Order: sequence, then structure tokens, then C-alpha cells
Amino acid sequence: MNLIPSVIRKEPGKRPTAVRIARTLGLLPGLLLTLPAAVHAQFTYRTNHGTITITGYTGSGGAVVIPSSTNGYPVASIGDSAFGANAGLTSITIPDSVTSLEYAAFWYCTSLASVTISTNVTWIGMSAFYGCASLTNITIPDSVTCIGYSTFEDCASLTTVTIGTSVTDIRDDAFSSCCSLTGVYFRGNAPGLGHGTFEDDDNATVYYLAGTTGWGRSFGGRPAVLWDSPVKATAASFGVRTNRFGFNIIGATNIPVVVEACTNLALPGSPRRTQTRPVRRDARARRRLRRPRRPHWHQGGLRRRKCSTSLWPRC
Repeated sequence: MNLIPSVIRKEPGKRPTAVRIARTLGLLPGLLLTLPAAVHAQFTYRTNHGTITITGYTGSGGAVVIPSSTNGYPVASIGDSAFGANAGLTSITIPDSVTSLEYAAFWYCTSLASVTISTNVTWIGMSAFYGCASLTNITIPDSVTCIGYSTFEDCASLTTVTIGTSVTDIRDDAFSSCCSLTGVYFRGNAPGLGHGTFEDDDNATVYYLAGTTGWGRSFGGRPAVLWDSPVKATAASFGVRTNRFGFNIIGATNIPVVVEACTNLALPGSPRRTQTRPVRRDARARRRLRRPRRPHWHQGGLRRRKCSTSLWPRC
């Protein structure tokens, strides 16, 4: 039985020597015999002190879910160039077992439009998503502490980035040449920046939360402003409805938003009702404020909304 072709993946400019083959067969004899056929066909890998590193992908592309374990061994890392230059890959889901994305793990996956990064990843390596031209948004989980050199460089369709609370270091050119980037949303304190982090991102604005530190009027050469929870006044649900006033709010997860309504803002003694509700997710959250059942409430009553920054929690 010839097992070598399914285990050793020839890398550009390298040949699988007898030493490399022997080492691989020595590390993985049990895995080779018992690994499910579908997984065996799609991924190449190596063991590393009782964990698995994915080293290559041979599947047809599309939506790919990386397994969290193989034959009892946890998948802990996506190795160098493991999915590199795979034009058929459209989405990738990285399991919670993975803690690191190594050098160029998904570079030039030009059709990759959706990435779900596990909540245990702490390191995103150099050029991990370089040139992923179809990627439109990315959320860096709170577990990540460092974003490597050129990690998202030249992602031409990337419009929004949300960065978790634990990131302390963003290396050179991490988001440079992302010409569609409009918003970079930081959930924690200002991290250290390398050179040219947002170079050529002429339309990008940096947003930060109240209660976080290290921010000024600009950050990395881009304007920096308080991350408010704007009301989408152009949405179809905005305005007066039967017994309610509808609007959409976009904001960070679990940030309390104070909503007040009254019959006449010009009169301090007007009947008023206040509701405080958290924005439940990073996407749109619809909020309905029902009229208080007071005898003096009338159809033409004025309403207003405000955000109380003093109620926003520290990250």
C-alpha cells in the first residue's frame, strides 16, 4: 500500500526527501490507518506534541469547516500556506480547538468571502489573509493578542473590521491597501501599531468605545472617533407606527442604550418614559419604544434618543 502521496504534500521549490517521508510515517502510522476517508482526502497535516497542524487542503473548495479533532488529536494550528492561493474557497470556519493561524495560511484565496475565527485563536500570523479580494468584513475575537505583518493587506473588498479587547499589537501593513475599508471598530484599549498599518486606506475611520484608553483624534493616520450607536434614520422601519416608534440601532454587543420619549421636548415637565436596553449583537438590533399609556400623550408627540456614555461598561 502506497500511503506517501496522501500524506506528503509537495511544496513549491521543495522535494519530499527520504528523511521527511520517514519522519512523517513515524509520527502518523495510527492516523494513516484510522483517519476517516473524507477528512483524509481533504487535508494534509502533521502532528506536533499530541496536536494536529493542518498543512494543506486538497478539497474542491466552497464552504469549508475545519474539524476540531482528528482521531482523538485536537487540530491546534493552521500551518504555513495551508490554504494558500485556493481560488475555489468561499468560506472557512475555524474551530475553537485552533489557537494560531500561521504564515500565509489563507493568502490569495481570492473567492474567500466569509471567515469565522475561533474564540481561542491568540495569534494571526504574517500575511494570513493577504490578497483575499472577496473578503468584506472580519471580526477578530477577544482571544487574539497580536495581528501579524500584512495580515489583511490588499483585501480590496474589506469594508469593516471589528477588533477584540485583547489585541495589544498590530504589526506593519496589517490593513494596508484595503481600498474599501470604511470602519475599524476597536472594543479594547488602543494597541501598539507598526508602520503603515492603515496605509492607503483613505476612507477608513477608527472607532473606539467610551471608557477605553490610549485614543486621540487620529490613530494610525486615520481619524478616530467615539464608537456611538447610530440610529438608521433611512431604514424602512424608522418612524411612527401603531402605538410605537420604530428604529434600528447599530452598536457593539451588550452596550446599554438609553432611549427617552416625551410629548414635548420644549416643556421640561412633559410626560417622559425612559428605557435602557443593551444592543445584543454587532449587527443591527431593532428596538421598539411603545408609548406610555398616559392621558396626555398625543399623536404628534416628540421623541428623542440619547446614549449615556456613563452607562457603557469598560472593556
